[in-house]
Amino acid sequence: MGSQSLLLLCVLCLDSVFAQVSYSVPEEMPKGSVVGNIAQDLGIDLKRLKSGKARVYTGNNVEYIGLNKERGVLFIQERIDREAFCGETTPCALDFQLILENPMEMFRITVEITDINDNYPSFTNAEKRFEISESAILGSKFILEKAIDPDIGVNGLQKYSLSPTDNFILQMENEADGGKKVEMVLQKALDREIQAHIPLLLTATDGGEPQMSGTMQIFVTVLDANDNAPVFSRPLYRAKIMENSPKETSILTVSASDKDIGLNGMVSYTMTPSKLRLNDIFKIDEINGVITSFGELDYERVGSYQIDIEAVDRGGLSDSAKVIIEIGDINDNKPNINIVSKSDLVLEDSPPETVIAMLSVNDPDSENNGQVNCILNNLIPFKIKSTSNGFYSLVSDTYLDREQASQYNITVTCSDEGVPSLSSSVTLTLHISDVNDNAPVFDRSSYEAYIVENNSPGLSIFTVKATDADWNQNARVSYILEDSSVNGVPVSSYVSVSADSGVIHAVRSFDYEQIKDFRFCVKAQDGGSPPLSNNVTVKILVQDQNDNAPQVLYPVQTGGSLVAEMVPRSADVGYLVTKVVAVDVDSGQNAWLSYKLQKAADRALFEVGLQNGEIRTIRQVTDKDAVKQRLTVIVEDNGQPSRSATVIVNVAVADSFPEVLSEFTDFTHDKEYNDNLTFYLVLALAVVSFLFITCVVVIISVKIYRWRQSRILYHSNLPVIPYYPPRYSDTLGTATLPHVYNYDTCRTTDSRKSDIKYMQPMSQSLVSVDDVEIDSAQNGHQRSTNSTLFE
Repeated sequence: MGSQSLLLLCVLCLDSVFAQVSYSVPEEMPKGSVVGNIAQDLGIDLKRLKSGKARVYTGNNVEYIGLNKERGVLFIQERIDREAFCGETTPCALDFQLILENPMEMFRITVEITDINDNYPSFTNAEKRFEISESAILGSKFILEKAIDPDIGVNGLQKYSLSPTDNFILQMENEADGGKKVEMVLQKALDREIQAHIPLLLTATDGGEPQMSGTMQIFVTVLDANDNAPVFSRPLYRAKIMENSPKETSILTVSASDKDIGLNGMVSYTMTPSKLRLNDIFKIDEINGVITSFGELDYERVGSYQIDIEAVDRGGLSDSAKVIIEIGDINDNKPNINIVSKSDLVLEDSPPETVIAMLSVNDPDSENNGQVNCILNNLIPFKIKSTSNGFYSLVSDTYLDREQASQYNITVTCSDEGVPSLSSSVTLTLHISDVNDNAPVFDRSSYEAYIVENNSPGLSIFTVKATDADWNQNARVSYILEDSSVNGVPVSSYVSVSADSGVIHAVRSFDYEQIKDFRFCVKAQDGGSPPLSNNVTVKILVQDQNDNAPQVLYPVQTGGSLVAEMVPRSADVGYLVTKVVAVDVDSGQNAWLSYKLQKAADRALFEVGLQNGEIRTIRQVTDKDAVKQRLTVIVEDNGQPSRSATVIVNVAVADSFPEVLSEFTDFTHDKEYNDNLTFYLVLALAVVSFLFITCVVVIISVKIYRWRQSRILYHSNLPVIPYYPPRYSDTLGTATLPHVYNYDTCRTTDSRKSDIKYMQPMSQSLVSVDDVEIDSAQNGHQRSTNSTLFE
């Protein structure tokens, strides 16, 4: 038969969209036959069929229908026998689903299998024998076996014919189930003497094209009188048995009576053959008519049975009754869960209601035993939603977070409403794919690190550490030094940061005395797209080293003059001579200073305060003590190792300045010549050389100048005028200075150290001795002050 198509499209809105398409095809179509253009009927592009990985889902059934994604058509994949597939069920339909992914879509497709006349009517037995008494009254009925034709409708069994019809005719009676009872009715009295054996032919014909038929031979043996047929107590019997009943369970008893007596009144019971092969399921006792179960009962396969029972007496007379046995359902089937489609991976930023999987759930039990409810395991962000016809969608209930859970094991449990309830479960594993939604986080809100000054460049100071809750590339952290400046200098000239490890290195050597601390920012950036970052403040504290020696501020050590502290001989014990003042630019204990008397002419006379540097007398001064006292004080810091500086303190023990001056002349001479002797020798050599060259040049220049002047004057007649220096005056025979100046002169026996000094007032305890040599012949005026210059 040619292909016939019937299209029906319907849309159901239950959180997901399902379309239904129906086709009609005849059975027994060859493989490869086209059922219909599903792409055109559903309005789906062929590209969508390919990209959506379109496939046909039939559950656990045989895939009779296939999908050609290239052409978008459904085709016959396996030959379909309607009788084997549906039996007597009508209409016969094949239901399956077309599944698409990305996004998930499901379309329900129904293919109705129409019947063709491919089966002829047949009888279970090739022949039937009757023994009929000749005394059988006209109108006596003899039940004939029904023919079986698996086809339905017009292709099914339509009529019977009997030949010859001399003694018997056929009679058809409607039955309660819509079938027809076939009876052979005696229309002409039998005469055994005329014909003891009557052969008949029963023909069953269907209404198909071409018409087909089947035959059964009937042999009638004419007996002597048995003129009463058995009669059932009622034409229809009903009974019910549970599907889990054991074998040999008694179901019901049928009963027929025969008015004859003796052998003609003995009735036997038999089941009329049927295409369901009821003899394999039920048994009837031929004598007492008890029907019992014999085979396995299954409500899900057959819910009820209709049995034709025949009661026959020994004379061949018979009657029939129908027995309907209903099978009671018990909850003996668990819900069947099939995964139609599922996703193994979903992005963590997927919105709620994202479809994770589609499930098909069915329970073949009836009523409450077949009502199914599905739930999920607790504490997971998913939910299950019923769509239609036993299909469920597993969707996300909220936004997912891979950092909280990177994988879910989703258990779907489906239970029926039977008593006791039966359930099935299936577990789906879903992986959550990472997106870059977390910035790196430092393990501290800020950092402080210490580095000792005078470090070597490239020294590793410490490490900053940031972690990223994301995964893989999104969690790969790089460290970047943010641009900033420290005291106007880019921070990159101070430190550097390793991009991979976060190790901070010193770029230069630090000096605590120049910079004590500084701050900068380090950025941690992940490898996502776009990247996320976070900043942290780092404070570097430079620790002091004892790299500076103490510096003496007082007394000042000068090479041009000699300062001495004067102590009167009347000074008491503990007399404060002077105080050594020193500082150390280091910090902490490196700057804690202590003072010690390293060397002294008389250690029994003076002492130095360990902490304050005060020089005091420790006994009474006597006349025997030398006027000239030279003390060497060492100043030490408390660093490791310790650094020190020394200072020489000159002390004059005397009551008058002349006494002090006379004693200090040699003292200063020795000091000057002992300090920096090498330096002065080199300096003197350089000065002498310079002076020598200068003198030679000056002498030559003067000689040339005088020679030229003499030549000019020799040839000139101008009078010679004496030259006097400016402001020159010889009035009163005084010196060349026009005003009177007060000045003091100090002369020593060593003219090399002679000088002239204009004096300033000084403290009472301080003596300044300057050796002065005055070449002028003028007389000076001597002024007495607290400070005295000695000649």
